[in-house]
Amino acid sequence: MWRPESSIKRYLAKWPVVVIWLSAWQLMQAMDGMADLANLALILVLASAVCGLWLSAVESVAVCAMAVMAFNFHFVPPRGTFSIDLRQHAWLLLVMLGVGSMVAWLMGRQRMLAESARTTAAHANLLRAFNEQLLREPPESVLQALASQLHSLTEAEVVIGSASPGSDSPAFQLVCGQANAEEVANLQECLRTSSSGSFALADVHGHQVLTLALRGQKQCPAAALLRTPAGHLLTPAVLTTAQALCDQTGLHLERTLIEENARQAREEAQTQKLRNTLLAAISHDYRTPLATMLGAASSLIAQSDRLSREQARALATTIVDEVERLSTLTDNTLQLARLDADGVQITKDWESLEELVGSAVARTRTRYPHVRVGLRIEPLLPLLRCDAQLLVQLLDNLIDNAVKYGDPQQTVEIIARRLDTQLLLSVADRGPGIPVKVRERLFLMFERGDTNRADSDGNTPRGTGLGLALCRAIVLAHGGSLTAKQRQRGGTSMDCLFPVEPQPLAMDAR
Repeated sequence: MWRPESSIKRYLAKWPVVVIWLSAWQLMQAMDGMADLANLALILVLASAVCGLWLSAVESVAVCAMAVMAFNFHFVPPRGTFSIDLRQHAWLLLVMLGVGSMVAWLMGRQRMLAESARTTAAHANLLRAFNEQLLREPPESVLQALASQLHSLTEAEVVIGSASPGSDSPAFQLVCGQANAEEVANLQECLRTSSSGSFALADVHGHQVLTLALRGQKQCPAAALLRTPAGHLLTPAVLTTAQALCDQTGLHLERTLIEENARQAREEAQTQKLRNTLLAAISHDYRTPLATMLGAASSLIAQSDRLSREQARALATTIVDEVERLSTLTDNTLQLARLDADGVQITKDWESLEELVGSAVARTRTRYPHVRVGLRIEPLLPLLRCDAQLLVQLLDNLIDNAVKYGDPQQTVEIIARRLDTQLLLSVADRGPGIPVKVRERLFLMFERGDTNRADSDGNTPRGTGLGLALCRAIVLAHGGSLTAKQRQRGGTSMDCLFPVEPQPLAMDAR
């Protein structure tokens, strides 16, 4: 930016030029008569080159020309005049002017290029620092940060207006600064066209106004207006940097808006997925137990006088069993929906795997008193950092599958041992096994095993197809993996691998 007072300071800062020329002139005066004109001319050329460190290229050439004229007047015969007697003196003055001007021009040019490089580097650092600042700023403070940066760069009054996205006729609002009706119209025009411009306002103050569009890749979310007083000029480098700051902010605002829209879309998709999951579960497996409970309850009410105690007890047992089945289905569905959400966080604590297995076995013996459960637990297993409730639910579902699809005459085995940096937790049965081509499909929602197979009582296994999907979701939430493997002597082993994390101090002491 150019200012009269700053121009005066700039010229006052060139006082070394005066000192250099006075010193050079004194030296030439002292050597006059002891050295010929050529040697004195070298002093003049040297002074011109050194002064180029403070003068621009044009200024250096002009000063050099005046110095040659003064040299001609004071040192070249006939002295005291600008006339030249000898041809050699003319050539000397021409060479002095040419060499001095060329050296002065090159020195001034190099100084200008160095200043331009320093300015470019400073502006590049400013853009980098502002980009880092944008990453730290909350969304509501981004435009305020831009206004502060633009004011520091241009020392102009900054006004920023934005339009609310997402509608055909977005509402315009001023975010930073105050503006009159004409300035608001200019900001709105800048937003509409996404193009910057400069013009003079017709007021008594003679303000110069520059509008800058905050351009994104596909839209212009805001516009900035710089109000500079008359006589203040912004250099092309400053204008370029100011526009780059606005473009950075525009891209950041556009990216923030896209991320927010994507987050909302994910949440809506997750909500829709949860709704579809619940509806599918209700239509898939809720109706049968509800109909069974309704029929048993109706029988108890309508035929209570004609039912024996054993019959009434059987109907009540049926209602309890179906309620437990519905409760399990509801728990699995809700847990699966929760674990399938983006960014889910589970509560982890240090747990003993032996205690978790013991809790699951106790629940199994209550639900399936006729099933034999065998344990192969390696001693001194490390603690597992996990959600205890989810791990017990995992074991319940795996044991439930082993009971339904395994051989009821064989033992369901629970195996736990350490494998280097992992813990292996397996639930194995001696059933017919699972074909290789359908093993991975069983971990999808509503996928079930062989539903045509009947148990010893002639009943087919009842299930929802959510158990194994929930099991894999639980294991993945703990950073592990779940796979189905064929056992050597028949049957299936559901192997869960969990990472072993650095143990707490109490465990290390053990």
